[in-house]
Amino acid sequence: MASWDESADFVIVGSGGGSMVAALAVADAGKRPLILEKTDKIGGSTAMSGGVFWIPNHPLQARDGVADSDEKGRTYLDAAVGDLGPATSRARKDMFLKQGPRLFDYLKAKGMPFVRCDGWSDYHDDLPGGMAEGRSLAVEPFNVKELPGEWASKLRRGLSALPVRGVEGRQLMLLKRTFSGKVAALKLGMRIIKAKIQGRELVGAGTAIQGRMLQMAVRQNIDIRINSGVSELIEDNGRITGVVTQKNGKPWRVEAREGVLINAGGFSHNEAMRKQYGPQPSSVAWTNANPGDTGEMIQVAKAHGAALDFMDGAVWILTSTPPSGERYIHVLDIPKPHCILVNQKGQRYTNEAQSYMANGQALYANGDVPVWAIIESRHRDRYPWSFNAGKTPQSWFDSGYMKSSETIEGLAEQINVPPANLKATIERFNGFARKGIDKDFGRGSKAYDLVFADPTHGPNPGLGAFEKPPYFAVAIYPGDVGTFGGILTDEFARVLKEDGSVLQGLYATGNSTASVMGKTYPGAGASISPAFIFGWVAARHALGQAPN
Repeated sequence: MASWDESADFVIVGSGGGSMVAALAVADAGKRPLILEKTDKIGGSTAMSGGVFWIPNHPLQARDGVADSDEKGRTYLDAAVGDLGPATSRARKDMFLKQGPRLFDYLKAKGMPFVRCDGWSDYHDDLPGGMAEGRSLAVEPFNVKELPGEWASKLRRGLSALPVRGVEGRQLMLLKRTFSGKVAALKLGMRIIKAKIQGRELVGAGTAIQGRMLQMAVRQNIDIRINSGVSELIEDNGRITGVVTQKNGKPWRVEAREGVLINAGGFSHNEAMRKQYGPQPSSVAWTNANPGDTGEMIQVAKAHGAALDFMDGAVWILTSTPPSGERYIHVLDIPKPHCILVNQKGQRYTNEAQSYMANGQALYANGDVPVWAIIESRHRDRYPWSFNAGKTPQSWFDSGYMKSSETIEGLAEQINVPPANLKATIERFNGFARKGIDKDFGRGSKAYDLVFADPTHGPNPGLGAFEKPPYFAVAIYPGDVGTFGGILTDEFARVLKEDGSVLQGLYATGNSTASVMGKTYPGAGASISPAFIFGWVAARHALGQAPN
């Protein structure tokens, strides 16, 4: 029998959204959860995210008169995800679909102020069951100063500090073009000014979600420890019974009476694992994932017999690397008019307005890394690049990050693609833009293609011709915000072995696992919502409250 330094009912490795909701469920049952976070910040990937849940048939759909249902969601998941093995089994999909609306009710009752993202279409809305109205949810901005004591300083912050609400982010990108963009900017400005006058510190997106989850946890006196990584799982007679962490610089053995939940992120920042499992080329220099995503808990679970799947997957996001050392993501800008992607042959290879996951997969399938974003002057005049509005910094040109030429042929020479090919590509695309129909890749043919387009532009809001120099080019890489494969689990989030049996006492959720979404991203929030749902399911199953 193992000797223990400490005991808890449910030990949770990592502090992302799935961890927090699991801890709340354990505390609600009168049991003791313990969250062990290896970094010095709380919140995980959820805190750094865009802060969106994707939940089919959530209650705000019916409130707003949107016709959705579990069956419609199931039809869509079957069409978009398919059957790729145990991770995407019927039982796991059904658990996700059934528990999603119930999770909404659970969190709402605890004070989570959800906002429906109207018009943020499913990413594959053209498939059966897909919805142009979308199924995504955001939350209201959160005042970090509501956190007591030193907790505010321990909360991980996201990529943007702006306290945006709902779909304001995409509206702000059209500040120069639409009335709604100007209204969104005015609302945001007033919100920031009001908060400053009132002495509040507002955050939005994923930081707002995790700020509230942390607030709920603190109110329920949940034990959350930072700088407390887990190095080992303790196994006794085929059951995981505890973990080894660190306390005061020494190993500390913690008993987990009811089970252990791994929610420690993926392996985006582990160069060796990326090279072992992922498509190539790859680099940690292209990722915007949580810095704690180093993959060791996936390796530890594997050492105890856990099966792995989808290890070549990630939540891909088109990324560029400016001279500042940041990693710019290009979700909101490339789908706008007067911008295309070309490979190193100077040819288009995909629908640039498709989802970021699909764009990353298309980039790798094309075979050229990097590819090039080709941009016309009106794009730079009208829209931000990544989140950078205003005049193009001279440092972008001086460093070679952004190339510029008065002619397409001159631009082609700068980026080392065949000038004749690039010119022919532009001429062909210009014909599509003038007629409003992309005959090669169908850009603008489904609702999601137009989510980040420019509604003031026609005939197709996403297609703009290249006619007014100068022209620009930026190298685009397959960045990510987290890997999407890992430990294989069943519908109760129990870890599975290679033979399909359960590794007793061990559960997993989030980016540490092989996603129920397979190798597809059905809509905005398709990684956060499964992390929450299966973390919640895991805790209740461990306590003998298995959801039906």
